[in-house]
Amino acid sequence: MLRNVLTCFALAAVVFPPAAAAHVTIQPGEWEPGAFAAMVVRVPNESDAAATTSISMQFPEEVLTARFQPHPVCDREVEMAPLDQPVEDITERITRVTWTCDPGIAVGEFDEFGISFQIPEGAAEGDEILFPTVQVYSDGEERGWVDPDPEAESPAPRITVVAPEEEAAAAPPATTTEETAAAPPTGSGGDDDSMSTVALIFGIAGLATGLIALGIALFRKPKATA
Repeated sequence: MLRNVLTCFALAAVVFPPAAAAHVTIQPGEWEPGAFAAMVVRVPNESDAAATTSISMQFPEEVLTARFQPHPVCDREVEMAPLDQPVEDITERITRVTWTCDPGIAVGEFDEFGISFQIPEGAAEGDEILFPTVQVYSDGEERGWVDPDPEAESPAPRITVVAPEEEAAAAPPATTTEETAAAPPTGSGGDDDSMSTVALIFGIAGLATGLIALGIALFRKPKATA
């Protein structure tokens, strides 16, 4: 009996996955502070009958500017607001971006929207940067992904700040010892010199032997004849 109950729960988990598994997200969702990040807003369609026609994403105050990848079928509208205090040469910040799609994201499909911006340099490890988003369907339904709680039913898209990776230690430079510097070069050239020296020695020895034999022949007295 217990085995049957557990089997039913397992089947239910496959057939009816939790709604949170298909919410609007930012991928990848982890970045180091100060990183110039390139990512996508991933938008799945959760409706059984309507297409997603627009996605409106709010930007936090600490993100001043952003760049966007062109989309083949969705128009983009960016809203800006003036800054009370300019930051270097920046006098206004991005507040919202809205993508309007025609045709929309169909039932059973998803789409992605490329964005790029700098993660705030002052962010600390574990901080979450939230991007509350509203998803609108062709039948007029609106779904708000705005909850700060990541485990909520409608969590806001977010980026979690992670600790910077430690730079790999540089390899120590190769050192040259006196023995290495004084060592003679190796290769086929040394062998050739040795062979030449041996041949020269044998040649001199042969010449000396011939001269000795010639001297003996010249100074040998002829035998007296009877």
